[in-house]
Amino acid sequence: MAAPVSGEARPAATRPAFAGLAVGHVVATKDVAITRDTLVRYAGASGDFNPIHYNDVFAVSVGLPGVIAHGMFTMGAAASVVESWAGPGNVVDFQTRFSRPIAVPNPGEAVAKVTCAIGALDESARTARVDVTVEFEGQKVLGKAQAIVACA
Repeated sequence: MAAPVSGEARPAATRPAFAGLAVGHVVATKDVAITRDTLVRYAGASGDFNPIHYNDVFAVSVGLPGVIAHGMFTMGAAASVVESWAGPGNVVDFQTRFSRPIAVPNPGEAVAKVTCAIGALDESARTARVDVTVEFEGQKVLGKAQAIVACA
């Protein structure tokens, strides 16, 4: 069997069952711990070495509360929670807006709580819209985070 083309879902046998889904149903949750070490590793992998992600003095000088997590890291962490539930290759779209930073202490960790719930179902397309909430210290850090998942 050939691998799916980018944006194309996997075979039905590896997709979530559409019949078992209901709007409002929480399908996945995860607490994501973020440390300064996490930021260094992400910077190395992404090439994003903006000093707001590692230098407290610089981050504060530009009006931030201190070093903050990369927005794309936060988005990727959220998308990975959806994919863990949906299965590899079944998240066919993911969109969000960055609405609030996650301050990462030193020492210590910031914990982002990711919750994924079914927001809408499209029976003709056999897809589920998954509404993703990412909260840090009780406030949402991503706005309108949504994934489209291909279902069986």
